[in-house]
Amino acid sequence: MPERPASLLDRIAIGLSGLCLLHCMAGFVLFSLFALTGDWLDHRVHVVGLALAMPLAALALWRGWRRHGRLPIGLLGAAGLVVMAASLVVLHGGLAEMLVSMAGVSMLALAHWRNMQALRTA
Repeated sequence: MPERPASLLDRIAIGLSGLCLLHCMAGFVLFSLFALTGDWLDHRVHVVGLALAMPLAALALWRGWRRHGRLPIGLLGAAGLVVMAASLVVLHGGLAEMLVSMAGVSMLALAHWRNMQALRTA
């Protein structure tokens, strides 16, 4: 049976969330160890990540909601995006930025996971 497009979007979103978590953890460690960490740790990566996450999350979670009707899943995803956006106003390279980013990404990944689970039973 072919993969459902909504489930594939959630899987992609979860994978991107994992990459973001790795970036957050590695970035904090490298930023703490080295004064010069390179462009891949530049604060703009959060703007780009959020710009990618917002439409992907909106599409995947909206498509899931249309099938399973579970609003709390979408609200969790939206809250995750808001927390991710909050990392844009926190000092770059600090512990607070890492924690805020990781919290938002984790919330969003959990929403996608719950969306996939709900789609399996819908």
